[in-house]
Amino acid sequence: MTITEPAQWEDLFTRDVDEQPVQFVRPADTDRPTWSVYEAAVYVGSVAAEWDGGRPLWRVQGNREAHRDLDDAIRCLRRPSSWTREREQVAAWARRLLADETLIAVDVETTGLENAYAVQIAAVDRRGTVVFNEYVQPNAPLEPAAVAVHGITPARLAQAPAFAELLPRLTNVFHGRVAVAYKMDFDRGVIERELLRHHGEAAAAEEWLARVRWEDAMVPYAVWKGLWSVKRGAYRNQPLGGPHDAVADARLLIVKLEQMAAAPSTSPW
Repeated sequence: MTITEPAQWEDLFTRDVDEQPVQFVRPADTDRPTWSVYEAAVYVGSVAAEWDGGRPLWRVQGNREAHRDLDDAIRCLRRPSSWTREREQVAAWARRLLADETLIAVDVETTGLENAYAVQIAAVDRRGTVVFNEYVQPNAPLEPAAVAVHGITPARLAQAPAFAELLPRLTNVFHGRVAVAYKMDFDRGVIERELLRHHGEAAAAEEWLARVRWEDAMVPYAVWKGLWSVKRGAYRNQPLGGPHDAVADARLLIVKLEQMAAAPSTSPW
């Protein structure tokens, strides 16, 4: 059942959120789009729908949050009591990163989603200034699904340098730095794959990677947003939301760090 179906707006309805049933009950003393929320017959909070010309906006009563997705409003209500403390820890982590003059935000666009090679590598400093941005000749096929995401075509890469040509400058930019990425294992893994192909041995690749301090922003950002998934038993990962251009996504990551570093309030919205 979707939130656009008429049955969704009845006085009493049930909706599965992360495979767990949630009961919605409209109070008897109102005809407004407001529902009390129950799980296993236990009251967990209230939500109210607002229209602003598009999809309904779901407000979680009791705080300042609003969500386009009703499921996210329920995930907000499911937060563990430790969330405030965990969010403060994330804020402190983000402040430490932004205070480090060596910080760079890194993003890599690739030939595909698995065992992929780089087609664009970018890094910006903590002020958003570009310190590295190059398209890369991958010497590997580009998957149509990847091209549909980032728009980098074989024609665009026809004159691009190979990774080996870029490696000396990449080394100068990365070594001795703190590199933060969104889903760090993916971006670091692409660079590792390029190094393995270049050097032909794992030891050389690991030695290069070890001279960078890697940080992942995906899990901290999920904690900061605080949308709890009972299915995963963890905060739900969020999309970065960038345009899938390596420079723009790296700059957006700096913006997200600045948001996380801001003094915690009762809500991140």
